[in-house]
Amino acid sequence: MPIKIPSDLPAYSVLTREGVMVVDEELAARQDIRPLRIALLNLMPKKIQTENQFARLIGATPLQIELTLLRMSDHRTRNTAAEHMKSFYRPVSDVWDEKFDGLIITGAPIEHLDFDDVDYIEELRRVMDWTQTNVHSTFGVCWGGMAMIHHFHGVKKHLLEAKAFGCFKHQNLDPASPFLRGFSDECVMPVSRWTEMKQAEVDAVPALKTLLGSGEVGPCLIEDAAHRALYVFNHFEYDSGTLKEEYDRDVAEGTPINVPCNYYPQDDPAAQPLNRWRSHAHLLYGNWINEIYQSSPYEVEDIGT
Repeated sequence: MPIKIPSDLPAYSVLTREGVMVVDEELAARQDIRPLRIALLNLMPKKIQTENQFARLIGATPLQIELTLLRMSDHRTRNTAAEHMKSFYRPVSDVWDEKFDGLIITGAPIEHLDFDDVDYIEELRRVMDWTQTNVHSTFGVCWGGMAMIHHFHGVKKHLLEAKAFGCFKHQNLDPASPFLRGFSDECVMPVSRWTEMKQAEVDAVPALKTLLGSGEVGPCLIEDAAHRALYVFNHFEYDSGTLKEEYDRDVAEGTPINVPCNYYPQDDPAAQPLNRWRSHAHLLYGNWINEIYQSSPYEVEDIGT
Protein backbone atom coordinates (compact mmCIF):
# COMPACT_ATOMS: atom_id res chain seq x y z
CA MET A 1 0.00 0.00 0.00
CA PRO A 2 1.17 3.57 -0.60
CA ILE A 3 2.62 6.38 1.43
CA LYS A 4 0.23 9.29 1.97
CA ILE A 5 1.82 12.68 1.35
CA PRO A 6 0.49 15.99 0.00
CA SER A 7 0.25 15.93 -3.79
CA ASP A 8 2.12 19.23 -4.03
CA LEU A 9 5.08 18.09 -1.92
CA PRO A 10 8.09 17.73 -4.27
CA ALA A 11 8.61 14.15 -3.10
CA TYR A 12 5.18 13.22 -4.52
CA SER A 13 6.21 13.67 -8.15
CA VAL A 14 9.73 12.32 -7.53
CA LEU A 15 8.45 9.07 -6.01
CA THR A 16 5.68 8.71 -8.58
CA ARG A 17 8.26 8.84 -11.39
CA GLU A 18 10.30 6.20 -9.60
CA GLY A 19 7.37 3.83 -9.25
CA VAL A 20 6.88 4.20 -5.48
CA MET A 21 3.22 3.97 -4.53
CA VAL A 22 1.94 7.32 -3.31
CA VAL A 23 -1.58 8.51 -2.56
CA ASP A 24 -3.05 11.92 -1.83
CA GLU A 25 -5.28 12.63 1.16
CA GLU A 26 -8.56 12.42 -0.78
CA LEU A 27 -7.91 8.89 -2.00
CA ALA A 28 -6.45 7.74 1.33
CA ALA A 29 -9.61 8.84 3.14
CA ARG A 30 -11.61 6.31 1.13
CA GLN A 31 -9.44 3.35 2.12
CA ASP A 32 -10.69 1.25 5.04
CA ILE A 33 -7.41 0.84 6.93
CA ARG A 34 -5.64 2.92 9.52
CA PRO A 35 -2.45 4.37 8.04
CA LEU A 36 0.68 4.29 10.15
CA ARG A 37 1.53 7.76 11.39
CA ILE A 38 5.25 8.32 10.79
CA ALA A 39 6.90 11.67 11.55
CA LEU A 40 10.21 12.90 10.14
CA LEU A 41 12.04 15.42 12.33
CA ASN A 42 14.26 16.87 9.63
CA LEU A 43 17.43 18.49 11.00
CA MET A 44 19.34 18.45 7.71
CA PRO A 45 20.00 21.70 5.79
CA LYS A 46 18.79 20.32 2.44
CA LYS A 47 15.26 19.56 3.58
CA ILE A 48 13.79 18.52 0.22
CA GLN A 49 16.61 16.10 -0.59
CA THR A 50 16.24 14.50 2.85
CA GLU A 51 12.45 14.27 2.50
CA ASN A 52 12.86 12.43 -0.79
CA GLN A 53 15.41 10.01 0.64
CA PHE A 54 13.35 8.91 3.64
CA ALA A 55 9.97 9.01 1.87
CA ARG A 56 11.42 6.72 -0.80
CA LEU A 57 12.34 4.10 1.83
CA ILE A 58 9.29 4.20 4.06
CA GLY A 59 6.96 4.46 1.08
CA ALA A 60 8.16 1.20 -0.47
CA THR A 61 6.28 -1.09 1.95
CA PRO A 62 2.81 -2.62 1.38
CA LEU A 63 1.37 -0.41 4.13
CA GLN A 64 -0.22 3.01 3.94
CA ILE A 65 2.00 5.61 5.63
CA GLU A 66 0.87 9.07 6.68
CA LEU A 67 4.05 11.17 6.71
CA THR A 68 4.28 14.26 8.93
CA LEU A 69 7.23 16.61 8.45
CA LEU A 70 8.51 18.26 11.63
CA ARG A 71 11.05 20.97 12.39
CA MET A 72 12.50 22.41 15.57
CA SER A 73 10.19 25.17 16.74
CA ASP A 74 12.56 28.16 16.85
CA HIS A 75 15.42 27.04 14.58
CA ARG A 76 15.29 28.63 11.15
CA THR A 77 16.79 26.94 8.11
CA ARG A 78 18.82 28.98 5.62
CA ASN A 79 18.94 26.36 2.86
CA THR A 80 15.26 25.69 2.15
CA ALA A 81 12.67 28.20 0.96
CA ALA A 82 10.52 29.67 3.71
CA GLU A 83 7.40 28.94 1.64
CA HIS A 84 8.28 25.22 1.53
CA MET A 85 8.78 25.14 5.29
CA LYS A 86 5.52 26.99 5.89
CA SER A 87 3.56 24.75 3.52
CA PHE A 88 4.79 21.33 4.60
CA TYR A 89 6.42 21.48 8.05
CA ARG A 90 4.99 21.68 11.53
CA PRO A 91 7.03 22.81 14.55
CA VAL A 92 7.41 20.08 17.15
CA SER A 93 5.68 22.38 19.65
CA ASP A 94 2.46 21.73 17.68
CA VAL A 95 2.47 17.96 18.26
CA TRP A 96 3.12 17.47 21.97
CA ASP A 97 -0.45 16.19 22.37
CA GLU A 98 -0.34 13.93 19.29
CA LYS A 99 0.82 10.34 18.97
CA PHE A 100 2.78 8.64 16.21
CA ASP A 101 3.55 5.05 15.32
CA GLY A 102 7.07 6.02 14.29
CA LEU A 103 9.48 8.94 14.36
CA ILE A 104 12.72 9.42 12.42
CA ILE A 105 15.20 11.96 13.79
CA THR A 106 17.68 12.79 11.03
CA GLY A 107 21.32 13.70 11.26
CA ALA A 108 22.60 17.26 11.35
CA PRO A 109 25.94 18.78 10.24
CA ILE A 110 26.91 19.82 13.77
CA GLU A 111 29.10 16.93 14.85
CA HIS A 112 31.90 19.25 15.99
CA LEU A 113 29.65 20.79 18.64
CA ASP A 114 29.16 19.38 22.10
CA PHE A 115 25.54 18.41 22.58
CA ASP A 116 25.11 21.17 25.18
CA ASP A 117 26.24 23.77 22.62
CA VAL A 118 23.51 22.98 20.06
CA ASP A 119 21.03 25.85 20.06
CA TYR A 120 17.96 23.60 19.99
CA ILE A 121 19.23 20.85 22.30
CA GLU A 122 16.74 21.52 25.11
CA GLU A 123 13.76 21.14 22.79
CA LEU A 124 15.34 18.06 21.21
CA ARG A 125 15.77 16.52 24.66
CA ARG A 126 12.10 17.16 25.26
CA VAL A 127 11.35 15.43 21.94
CA MET A 128 13.39 12.39 22.98
CA ASP A 129 11.57 12.17 26.32
CA TRP A 130 8.24 12.72 24.53
CA THR A 131 8.90 9.64 22.36
CA GLN A 132 8.54 7.47 25.45
CA THR A 133 4.88 8.40 25.84
CA ASN A 134 3.78 9.50 22.37
CA VAL A 135 5.78 7.46 19.82
CA HIS A 136 5.72 3.70 19.42
CA SER A 137 9.16 3.36 17.74
CA THR A 138 11.90 5.93 17.09
CA PHE A 139 14.74 5.76 14.55
CA GLY A 140 17.70 8.07 15.22
CA VAL A 141 19.96 8.56 12.19
CA CYS A 142 23.65 9.60 12.32
CA TRP A 143 23.87 12.66 14.62
CA GLY A 144 20.24 12.09 15.60
CA GLY A 145 21.11 8.56 16.73
CA MET A 146 24.20 9.82 18.57
CA ALA A 147 22.10 12.41 20.38
CA MET A 148 19.57 9.75 21.42
CA ILE A 149 22.07 7.18 22.66
CA HIS A 150 23.83 9.92 24.63
CA HIS A 151 20.57 11.24 26.08
CA PHE A 152 19.24 7.87 27.22
CA HIS A 153 22.49 6.09 28.10
CA GLY A 154 25.32 8.64 28.32
CA VAL A 155 27.29 7.03 25.49
CA LYS A 156 29.67 9.66 24.12
CA LYS A 157 30.59 10.63 20.59
CA HIS A 158 34.32 10.95 19.86
CA LEU A 159 35.98 13.17 17.28
CA LEU A 160 37.95 11.38 14.56
CA GLU A 161 41.37 12.51 13.34
CA ALA A 162 40.14 12.16 9.75
CA LYS A 163 36.64 12.04 8.31
CA ALA A 164 35.13 8.57 7.87
CA PHE A 165 34.05 8.99 4.27
CA GLY A 166 33.03 6.39 1.72
CA CYS A 167 31.31 3.01 1.54
CA PHE A 168 32.32 0.51 4.21
CA LYS A 169 31.52 -3.15 4.77
CA HIS A 170 29.45 -3.93 7.84
CA GLN A 171 28.93 -7.31 9.47
CA ASN A 172 25.52 -8.71 10.34
CA LEU A 173 25.99 -9.35 14.08
CA ASP A 174 22.47 -10.56 14.84
CA PRO A 175 20.95 -12.46 11.88
CA ALA A 176 17.92 -13.43 14.00
CA SER A 177 16.93 -9.80 14.57
CA PRO A 178 13.61 -8.94 12.92
CA PHE A 179 15.19 -5.66 11.83
CA LEU A 180 17.77 -7.57 9.78
CA ARG A 181 15.34 -9.98 8.14
CA GLY A 182 16.69 -10.75 4.65
CA PHE A 183 20.12 -9.20 5.30
CA SER A 184 23.29 -10.75 3.94
CA ASP A 185 26.17 -11.64 6.26
CA GLU A 186 27.84 -8.44 5.07
CA CYS A 187 26.46 -5.25 3.65
CA VAL A 188 27.93 -1.99 2.36
CA MET A 189 26.80 1.36 3.72
CA PRO A 190 27.71 4.99 3.01
CA VAL A 191 29.53 6.73 5.86
CA SER A 192 30.14 10.47 6.16
CA ARG A 193 31.04 11.73 9.62
CA TRP A 194 33.75 13.27 11.76
CA THR A 195 32.76 11.43 14.93
CA GLU A 196 32.36 7.85 16.09
CA MET A 197 30.80 5.78 18.83
CA LYS A 198 33.12 3.26 20.46
CA GLN A 199 31.98 -0.36 20.53
CA ALA A 200 33.36 -0.95 24.03
CA GLU A 201 31.25 1.91 25.41
CA VAL A 202 28.14 0.57 23.67
CA ASP A 203 28.86 -2.93 25.02
CA ALA A 204 29.13 -1.49 28.54
CA VAL A 205 25.39 -0.73 28.45
CA PRO A 206 23.52 -4.05 28.83
CA ALA A 207 20.30 -2.57 27.41
CA LEU A 208 21.95 -1.94 24.02
CA LYS A 209 22.45 -4.53 21.27
CA THR A 210 24.69 -3.94 18.25
CA LEU A 211 23.05 -5.31 15.10
CA LEU A 212 25.49 -4.04 12.44
CA GLY A 213 29.12 -3.13 12.96
CA SER A 214 32.34 -2.50 11.06
CA GLY A 215 35.94 -3.16 11.96
CA GLU A 216 36.83 0.06 10.12
CA VAL A 217 34.19 2.54 11.27
CA GLY A 218 32.78 0.94 14.43
CA PRO A 219 29.23 0.18 15.54
CA CYS A 220 26.52 1.17 13.11
CA LEU A 221 23.04 -0.08 14.00
CA ILE A 222 22.06 -0.30 17.67
CA GLU A 223 18.80 -1.61 19.10
CA ASP A 224 17.54 -0.02 22.32
CA ALA A 225 14.52 -2.17 23.12
CA ALA A 226 13.78 -0.48 26.45
CA HIS A 227 13.25 2.84 24.68
CA ARG A 228 11.67 1.27 21.57
CA ALA A 229 14.42 2.80 19.46
CA LEU A 230 17.01 2.08 16.79
CA TYR A 231 20.15 4.15 16.30
CA VAL A 232 22.01 4.06 12.99
CA PHE A 233 25.19 6.11 12.66
CA ASN A 234 25.61 5.79 8.89
CA HIS A 235 23.48 6.58 5.86
CA PHE A 236 21.45 3.83 4.19
CA GLU A 237 19.11 6.59 3.01
CA TYR A 238 21.73 8.27 0.81
CA ASP A 239 21.10 8.59 -2.92
CA SER A 240 23.66 7.19 -5.35
CA GLY A 241 25.22 10.61 -5.81
CA THR A 242 25.10 12.02 -2.27
CA LEU A 243 28.72 11.22 -1.41
CA LYS A 244 29.75 12.65 -4.78
CA GLU A 245 27.92 15.88 -4.00
CA GLU A 246 29.71 16.16 -0.66
CA TYR A 247 33.09 15.42 -2.24
CA ASP A 248 32.58 17.88 -5.12
CA ARG A 249 31.43 20.57 -2.67
CA ASP A 250 34.54 20.20 -0.51
CA VAL A 251 36.83 20.18 -3.53
CA ALA A 252 35.19 23.34 -4.88
CA GLU A 253 35.54 25.07 -1.52
CA GLY A 254 39.15 24.01 -1.11
CA THR A 255 38.36 21.90 1.97
CA PRO A 256 40.85 19.03 2.44
CA ILE A 257 39.00 15.82 1.67
CA ASN A 258 39.93 12.32 0.59
CA VAL A 259 38.20 10.60 -2.31
CA PRO A 260 35.37 8.60 -0.70
CA CYS A 261 36.74 5.09 -0.36
CA ASN A 262 35.16 2.10 -2.08
CA TYR A 263 32.66 4.36 -3.86
CA TYR A 264 33.90 5.22 -7.34
CA PRO A 265 35.08 2.41 -9.63
CA GLN A 266 38.89 2.23 -9.23
CA ASP A 267 38.53 5.21 -6.83
CA ASP A 268 38.30 7.48 -9.87
CA PRO A 269 36.13 10.57 -9.17
CA ALA A 270 35.57 10.94 -12.92
CA ALA A 271 33.74 7.60 -12.97
CA GLN A 272 30.06 7.04 -12.22
CA PRO A 273 29.67 5.96 -8.57
CA LEU A 274 28.01 2.63 -7.87
CA ASN A 275 25.09 2.16 -5.49
CA ARG A 276 25.67 -1.10 -3.56
CA TRP A 277 23.46 -0.40 -0.53
CA ARG A 278 20.00 0.27 -2.02
CA SER A 279 18.57 -3.21 -1.42
CA HIS A 280 19.69 -3.35 2.22
CA ALA A 281 18.35 0.16 2.78
CA HIS A 282 14.89 -0.95 1.68
CA LEU A 283 15.17 -4.09 3.80
CA LEU A 284 16.04 -2.20 6.97
CA TYR A 285 13.35 0.44 6.71
CA GLY A 286 10.81 -2.08 5.47
CA ASN A 287 11.57 -4.31 8.45
CA TRP A 288 11.25 -1.34 10.81
CA ILE A 289 7.87 -0.39 9.33
CA ASN A 290 6.72 -4.03 9.54
CA GLU A 291 7.71 -4.27 13.21
CA ILE A 292 5.75 -1.09 13.91
CA TYR A 293 2.73 -2.49 12.06
CA GLN A 294 2.89 -5.76 13.98
CA SER A 295 3.20 -4.19 17.43
CA SER A 296 1.70 -0.69 17.42
CA PRO A 297 -1.80 -0.39 18.96
CA TYR A 298 -4.63 -0.05 16.47
CA GLU A 299 -6.09 2.80 18.48
CA VAL A 300 -3.66 5.69 18.12
CA GLU A 301 -4.50 7.05 21.56
CA ASP A 302 -3.20 3.79 23.12
CA ILE A 303 0.36 4.41 21.86
CA GLY A 304 2.76 4.82 24.77
CA THR A 305 0.37 3.52 27.41
